[in-house]
Amino acid sequence: MVEVFKTNVTYQEEANKLITLISNTFKGYDANFDLDDCDKILRVCCKTDIIQAGLIIDLLVEAGFAAEILEENNQAFENTVLTH
Repeated sequence: MVEVFKTNVTYQEEANKLITLISNTFKGYDANFDLDDCDKILRVCCKTDIIQAGLIIDLLVEAGFAAEILEENNQAFENTVLTH
């Protein structure tokens, strides 16, 4: 499963810290950012479980960032495998 989020993450250093935070908090989740996209996309993939989108959003908010599910693009990424 893949979940796509719109964020306000701006810098790669911030993205890297959040990727580590997500990986350490949610075992089996892979995450990456597309900071070149106007929506500062965060993609989270998990091959074995349903992604806890609300908990991902809460984690980013606690870290000082905004995040929301990007509904219109989730269908396109359902079968995408993320790589770091």
